[in-house]
Amino acid sequence: MHQSLFNLFANTVPNISFENNISVLGFITNLIITLTLSLFLSYIYTKFGRSLSNRREFSLNFSPMSMTTMVIITIVKSSLALSLGLVGALSIVRFRTAIKEPEELVYLFLSIAIGLGLGANQTIITIIGFIVIVSYLIVRSRYMKRSEVSYMNLVITYPAPNQEDFENIIEILSSYCSKLNLKRLSDNTGQLEAQLRLEVTNFKRMIEIRNKLNSRYPNINLNFVDTSEIATY
Repeated sequence: MHQSLFNLFANTVPNISFENNISVLGFITNLIITLTLSLFLSYIYTKFGRSLSNRREFSLNFSPMSMTTMVIITIVKSSLALSLGLVGALSIVRFRTAIKEPEELVYLFLSIAIGLGLGANQTIITIIGFIVIVSYLIVRSRYMKRSEVSYMNLVITYPAPNQEDFENIIEILSSYCSKLNLKRLSDNTGQLEAQLRLEVTNFKRMIEIRNKLNSRYPNINLNFVDTSEIATY
């Protein structure tokens, strides 16, 4: 019985075929294409990314990651033993790098996808997919820049106010904001406290509001707060 099982296994293994012969020229060509695509991805991330971290420094990881992935896939796809070994190795590997923003994860996956596709010798499909995805990222970035709007809470504290002062403050805010809502207003012990919801088109507008109010009312206290923590004064 043991001999029969051995013969069955011996007859089955040769039927499992792998691409054992890896073309050196094809490998070098795919490696160069991987480097080119990953460098272009780094440029796209640096120019069009929205991450608040150092985009240029983070993008330097794309090329080594893509090329390393490409080399691993090229080697592993030619051997059953290496494929099983890779599965075992990945099961114990844990990445401890903190990904602060989802956009960073998107670009990391895209750089890995470049290495996977070219390592599997799917050159045309990888290039087409890369062009489509990058084109979408560029268009999305340009559209979001044109339609970018910041929503802020402005808390105003002003000592010894009068009705005319408050009306002038609202008039100044309205001239710089596309939308303005008064959330809270109190006038206790001779001090005006107001909380407003502002909609501004860019950061420069917020600076202009601050400078205008501070120049006209030196004793005014302004506190800008938004969900992305743009600034606090």
